[in-house]
Amino acid sequence: MGIEDYGGGQGPEPDVLVVTTNDVPGFRVERVIGEVFGLTVRSRHLGSQIGAGLKSMIGGELKGLTKTLVETRNQAMERLVEQARARGANGVLMFRFDVTEAAEVGTEVCAYGTAVVLVRE
Repeated sequence: MGIEDYGGGQGPEPDVLVVTTNDVPGFRVERVIGEVFGLTVRSRHLGSQIGAGLKSMIGGELKGLTKTLVETRNQAMERLVEQARARGANGVLMFRFDVTEAAEVGTEVCAYGTAVVLVRE
């Protein structure tokens, strides 16, 4: 797997800018739309769980689980962007991820932030 398999985020010129900060230099918030989120729940794969258990005994990165988590986070972020766009936003401020166990059968990943309309200053 190459480095592109282990990352995420947006391309160079997104139509909905997602940032972890409270503001964006060069822009002002014209309107706050409100909270948006993208949610996905992934079940555990038996094969990867067995492999992870074996790998944990000898040490090292759990590459299969890493790739799955990257894909899951990217899907949650894509859903957040879709929701923001549908509500008329062109920005999401204070972007965060929350990851929890879902009924002991999977992992819930929630991407959330505040949808806003940004204008260039």
